[in-house]
Amino acid sequence: MNRARFSKFVAHTSALALCLAAGASWAQAWPSKPISLVVPFPAGGTTDVLARAVGQELAKSLGQPVIVESKPGAGATLGADFVAKAKPDGYTLLMGAVHHTIASSVYKKLPYDFQKDLAPVSTVALVPNVLVINPNVAAKTTKELLALAKANPGKLTYGSNGNGTGQHLIGAQFEAMGGVELLHIPYKGSGPLTTDLLGGQITMSFDTITPVLSHIKAGKLRALAVTTAKRSPALPDVPTLDESGLKGFDLGTWFGILVPANTPRDVVTRLNAEVVKIVNAPDFKKKMEDIGAEPIGNTPEQMAKQIKDDTERFAKLVKTAGVSID
Repeated sequence: MNRARFSKFVAHTSALALCLAAGASWAQAWPSKPISLVVPFPAGGTTDVLARAVGQELAKSLGQPVIVESKPGAGATLGADFVAKAKPDGYTLLMGAVHHTIASSVYKKLPYDFQKDLAPVSTVALVPNVLVINPNVAAKTTKELLALAKANPGKLTYGSNGNGTGQHLIGAQFEAMGGVELLHIPYKGSGPLTTDLLGGQITMSFDTITPVLSHIKAGKLRALAVTTAKRSPALPDVPTLDESGLKGFDLGTWFGILVPANTPRDVVTRLNAEVVKIVNAPDFKKKMEDIGAEPIGNTPEQMAKQIKDDTERFAKLVKTAGVSID
């Protein structure tokens, strides 16, 4: 190799080395700017509360601000669609929930595929749902509420976080197992739903414990039963629906972090490690206990299986309940 060719070879090699070094430093630099954590419901609900709790701790561990953005609508599907179509660079996250596995069957057409267009990071927490009524309703137990509903078919109302959400399906399952007819009133989130429930505009809801716990303790709402198979430590004196006569009733709500599909694996791995560390921290566990949530913190693979299993399970319930949205 003559001197000219050798010099050109050295120049090309040096340039390639610089490019590789720059690429490596770019990968190591994540995150180098603020991160957006999208909440697909309005402020005030469980999804928002959990997102802010996780976001606050993520900001500390990652050294970048984590901005919680509310993008509500269409039973949490608008926010999911926004994240599914975002650049897969680790700067746009979704606080997803069980609602998204239900929406896959409830909505005839969705602009995204929850299992293909979003990648799981970790499940943050499981929160039981609770059947609560306005204290002015003449029922002290689930049995009495069912009797009241049977005597007034289609007149008692229940609110949900939107069509196709967990609360909607729990209400439909309650109707089917209880042999009653209720009127479903969809809201955009727990905030406006709880306001109307407190004001007596609706009869009941099957919301997660978090947004209604303080109102239950204050006597402003009456808790009749939790919807999971076991009682909640946050409401130890409140029976389950199974104990109240609806044998086998077991539905709750999980929440977790997802990112757009094709997000770099090293970013997903780092995010998972940070979320699991946050969820297992004593202070965070205490926060979860205070709002009636059970911390989880699993692997992306475990969360993916959870999503797949729930999508299949709820597809059967959706079909049985006859819930469908164009």
